[in-house]
Amino acid sequence: MNKPQSFFHLHLISDATGETLLAAGRAASAQYKDARAIEHIYPLIRTERQLQKVFEEVENEPGIVLYTVVDQALARSIDERCQQMGLPCVSVLEPVLAVFQSYLGAPAGRRVGAQHVLDAQYFRRIDALNFTMEHDDGQLPMDIEEADIVLIGISRTSKTPTSIYLANRGIKTANIPIVLGVPVPQSLVDARRPLIVGLVATAERISQVRQNRMLGTTSSYDATDYVDRAAITEELTYARQICTRHNWPMIDVTRRSIEETAAAIVALRGKSR
Repeated sequence: MNKPQSFFHLHLISDATGETLLAAGRAASAQYKDARAIEHIYPLIRTERQLQKVFEEVENEPGIVLYTVVDQALARSIDERCQQMGLPCVSVLEPVLAVFQSYLGAPAGRRVGAQHVLDAQYFRRIDALNFTMEHDDGQLPMDIEEADIVLIGISRTSKTPTSIYLANRGIKTANIPIVLGVPVPQSLVDARRPLIVGLVATAERISQVRQNRMLGTTSSYDATDYVDRAAITEELTYARQICTRHNWPMIDVTRRSIEETAAAIVALRGKSR
């Protein structure tokens, strides 16, 4: 018998954008299927006055407090106020910084928002995102040689979200749909620079995703073949044949998250170099 879902308040205090905290908080919250976090995000908290306003809200809706604040005086203030209120409080970055300091033999520079500096890596990510958006769903196939990775697969194999995830890591990613009976672009076959990866899944999984996709379509739309498992199996067979013919690796995304699929692709890229 399923337990009723409970709710708790999760307060995230950051002196920068709060993205690191949000990712950590959600990763931890995801482990508790019967409890849902009500997130309160407080970015750019850098003064005692700002912190005072934050704790007025925390006091009204007490819960777990996570923070990433490099100013040690502010960090102590957060710890003390949480202790006074009897609330659990964790500095998410401090244990990691302690390990770095121990290994490197030098204290951290304590730079606020250091991970968001507009350096070459930042602009590489932006360039990759622009490239990926311009080369989504088979657009501009003649530029395919400029890609780092090309994802191919039939409809609803998570090509676009995986491409965007990879692009956010600075990897120029294009994706090209495989349509039953339609040859892939010759520019793809001739490409030598990019890693080309085929994404596949079970017919059952793709049919399920396609049915969900159809919920917003008009009642006059006939998509019998689109969700038919026998037809999908034929599409998958065609996609596998193309990948096998050109010796392109395949990844089954049936039970993989976008992050897991991307990690597998990056691993393949490392081996192919």
